[in-house]
Amino acid sequence: MRSRRTTLAVPSSNPRFIDKARGLPADEILLDLEDAVAPSAKEEARKAVVEALNAGGWDGKTRVVRINDLDTHWAYRDVIEVVEGAGANLDAIMLPKARDASHVQWLDRLLTQIERAMGYEPGRIGIEAQIEDARGMVNVDAIAASSPRLEALVLGPGDLMASINMRTLVVGEQPPGYTEGDAYHYILMRILMAARAHDLQAVDGPYFNIRDVEAFARVARRAAALGFDGKWVLHPSQIEAGNAVFSPSQDDYDRAELILDAYDHSVTVEGRGAVTLGDEMIDEASRKMALVVAVKGRAAGMARTRRGDAPEG
Repeated sequence: MRSRRTTLAVPSSNPRFIDKARGLPADEILLDLEDAVAPSAKEEARKAVVEALNAGGWDGKTRVVRINDLDTHWAYRDVIEVVEGAGANLDAIMLPKARDASHVQWLDRLLTQIERAMGYEPGRIGIEAQIEDARGMVNVDAIAASSPRLEALVLGPGDLMASINMRTLVVGEQPPGYTEGDAYHYILMRILMAARAHDLQAVDGPYFNIRDVEAFARVARRAAALGFDGKWVLHPSQIEAGNAVFSPSQDDYDRAELILDAYDHSVTVEGRGAVTLGDEMIDEASRKMALVVAVKGRAAGMARTRRGDAPEG
């Protein structure tokens, strides 16, 4: 599992921003050819993406390029030029405005053709599908099942809010007048269920008020509490908060690893399916819950600070 606690979106037409992104601690760098690039700059931006990927210096970050959506005349050239030019240094393509399974399948087939032509390993380049309108939400289950390349479902809140006529001008905030519950809860859970049913990651979309880091953290905590793997960030000031929100605490990570150790010892050494760890009884369900926390901690590069003795029978 790739760590996607924070995905930093970078306009591909801005060389200064690209250079700065190399040294920032975001897990994933998204070089954007879509909304962040003016129509007149899109062809030059493709060249900048190829140059940036091939220049290296990304230090283990997941390298993703967001192409233009399939309703534009730029999309196919985005894929061809970027993958032929820098496919060996690319981890995934983000497909914006994914409205049904055929959109992802189109990208999958095109990637396969290019990989074969270029001598790349078939299937190595992943796909992230961005859910950005009502049609995509309705078809999210089919989208999630559409391709073995698919790695993540990503919420695109701005376009989605516009597509359903939500009364808000601040992306990520509650619409004025909505005082009962959370207007985004169904949307987040719908994406999360589709993602988990097909072993995909789920990534929350950006919070546009880049100066209010506490508000960003508050919105991020909502998604993290539900089980999302990470969130888009639009500014370097949001990265530290995002990484912290989507990482387990050190105590939780240590506890999860202890549970996994104890359960493994119980099953493989003692031949039992349940065991006491401290004051708590743990079993297979405990193992599954602990594994979620442990995997996220490992992906974030966390190290254990304590180990336990053999569990009691």
